[in-house]
Amino acid sequence: MNVTRIRICTEETGCVEAELFDAHSPNTYKEIVDALPIESTAYRWGDEVYFSTPVTAPEENAREVVDKGTIAYWPPGNALCIFWGPTPASRSRNEIRPASPVNIVGKVLGDPTIFSRVRSGSRIKVEKVE
Repeated sequence: MNVTRIRICTEETGCVEAELFDAHSPNTYKEIVDALPIESTAYRWGDEVYFSTPVTAPEENAREVVDKGTIAYWPPGNALCIFWGPTPASRSRNEIRPASPVNIVGKVLGDPTIFSRVRSGSRIKVEKVE
């Protein structure tokens, strides 16, 4: 499995360590890693932060429900998403359900609930850790 260490930085959270991996969606993983660094505007949707990327990729082993701390690519929005709790689409308070299926590409290292500090309209940057 290929793994790329990254930092996700916002004004509200500082820089948060994470990793991208190719275990579930290898083609999407490669497209995202090749596009780094990515700077964008973050938006909130329940306990999810999402932001547009220059990457265009189709669904690849896409999942309808994800785990806390998952970093995923959302094909309809060309967006990266960070999940830590229920979204408006969740069917229970323990379920983390994206708006539509997502490609799993990574995970937050440490406590992903720090992203609850992020406000819609905030700047977000994702960069490789060298």
